[in-house]
Amino acid sequence: MGKGKNDFLSPKAISNRIKAKGLQKLRWYCQMCGKQCRDENGFKCHLDSDSHKRQMMVFGEAPDRIIEGFSEEFEAGFMELLKRSHPFSRVAAKVVYNDYISNPHHVHMNSTKWLTLTEFVKYLGREGLCRVDETPKGWFISIIQEDPMAELSTKNRLKRDRAEREEEERHARQLAAQVERASEFAGRDASPGSTATAPAELRREDGDKPLAFGSLRDQQAARSAPAAVAAAEFDAADDDRSGKRSSNGADRPRSKMEMLMEAEKRAAAEKASRQQAATMYERGFWLRKGLVVKIMSAELKPAGLYKQKGIVICLVSEQVGEVELMDGSAAVQVHQSQLETVIPQPGGRVMVLNGPFRGTPAELVSIDVDKFQARVKVVADGKPRELSFEYEDICKVKS
Repeated sequence: MGKGKNDFLSPKAISNRIKAKGLQKLRWYCQMCGKQCRDENGFKCHLDSDSHKRQMMVFGEAPDRIIEGFSEEFEAGFMELLKRSHPFSRVAAKVVYNDYISNPHHVHMNSTKWLTLTEFVKYLGREGLCRVDETPKGWFISIIQEDPMAELSTKNRLKRDRAEREEEERHARQLAAQVERASEFAGRDASPGSTATAPAELRREDGDKPLAFGSLRDQQAARSAPAAVAAAEFDAADDDRSGKRSSNGADRPRSKMEMLMEAEKRAAAEKASRQQAATMYERGFWLRKGLVVKIMSAELKPAGLYKQKGIVICLVSEQVGEVELMDGSAAVQVHQSQLETVIPQPGGRVMVLNGPFRGTPAELVSIDVDKFQARVKVVADGKPRELSFEYEDICKVKS
């Protein structure tokens, strides 16, 4: 009794069932071409094809780079499956591997730099990606989860440290400018009619008498030196701040130390007022619909969204928004701590995020790279005003 054409055990029926199953023998798979052959004859024919030879020529030009690329793809797919299927459990490595190779389009291990699953598991343990245990039943792995709150606090700490460094650099530049201005005024004070006291060594000439300390003002009043014209003009300009007068009621020149102390007091007062205003007006969230932001989440790096610009299309909560990429290819929900403001070119439209003008649209006038500030034009109460803001306090809006 002969077999029919569509018999269950005919070669064609067996081939169709294998094809429908999807998984076939690994030795008949070509990773460079991404082609799975059914049998040895088909694989041999594929090796002799022109397309396969062209791919092998490409492989021969940079074999290390291609193998490294396949290794990265294999590691990313394996870790993604482990994180999704067994996020908190300890599981056998071969179980995860069998789940991974169930996809007919997976990256085969023989195309990576690891020859066996044992070598790959040891690699995961060395890199600190998984906890690895060797037991009589085989290798067991469990993924090392990163605490999102710890990662968030680390990012906030780094951001705060960067802001403090920028503030220190800004303060050092301001102090250097003030010292330079004080030196210029001191040079003007050295007129031909004035007498300058040269520095001398400190000596005690009163023997064992108790020490008596006097202020610099008393010593200068005792010397009663005449005031120079430039110093008188400097005192007249800052009379409301200094309020320093000599004992006979006439203006007197101030020393460099007094001018530096006064400049430091003014700088400290301005810094305290800025901090008080920031504390008064800042709130715990700044995210708004229509802002153009940059995604800085390292978790989205495998998806190709790291450092990509997008538009906030809606707010899920006060601090979480849905960001759509500029090309509209994808949309993702991101926390505001994983976003960064975008500064447009001068003349672009921005929105004030913090301060008394929070939520007010404005126009970017200029950018001061040295002070890490931006000059914007804000219309408040019908009157245009130009104000300076930090980079974090303004953001580009969708045009």
